[in-house]
Amino acid sequence: MLEKDKDIEKYIADHTSAEDELLHEIYRKTNLSVIQTRMISGHVQGKILEFFSKMISPKNILEIGTFTGYSAICLAKGLQPDGELHSIDINDEIIETAKLMIKKSQYASQIHLYAGDANDVIPTLNKKFDIVFLDGDKRCYVENYNTVFDFVNVGGFILADNVLWDRKIIEPVKPNDKQTLGIIEFNDFVQNDNRVENVLFNVRDGIMIIRKLKN
Repeated sequence: MLEKDKDIEKYIADHTSAEDELLHEIYRKTNLSVIQTRMISGHVQGKILEFFSKMISPKNILEIGTFTGYSAICLAKGLQPDGELHSIDINDEIIETAKLMIKKSQYASQIHLYAGDANDVIPTLNKKFDIVFLDGDKRCYVENYNTVFDFVNVGGFILADNVLWDRKIIEPVKPNDKQTLGIIEFNDFVQNDNRVENVLFNVRDGIMIIRKLKN
């Protein structure tokens, strides 16, 4: 990251409402004890997820990629009183870490965690979702998108994280870089999907906001 980018990132963080104590604890503990810490949403992106959820007031949220529970708690803050958030992660060990964090949250009874392949779990939930947060294996984004699409309400939103992928999407890509190729394939797929409208935000590592127009 260029120095001027770091400066603007700090300015943005300094002018964004602070994360609450539990989120700060999750962020700190994740950075101390978990590898691939860049996977956590963090302060600014977490606040964006929170605000987005509060604007929509969803009945049901689906999250693909739980990690340590930070983003799940942020999204849960906008749930209706009887709403639910269902979060899936392929890594059963990280799910156990997330459970410990989420248990401390006031939304613990509304957040349900699943270990497994999202493409297998989603059809078993028997739910229609107002928000989907896509933040799992980048190689599987298109497959996840296709699996979940019929379970998203018309007018509902899919939020896809890491769609700029450290700017690798605009650089020459090696054939064995499956993660970057997966993101590029996903971005192009959504851009050409006439069932949705979409906008890509240059926030952190990029967030694609996708609104479902029709089935």
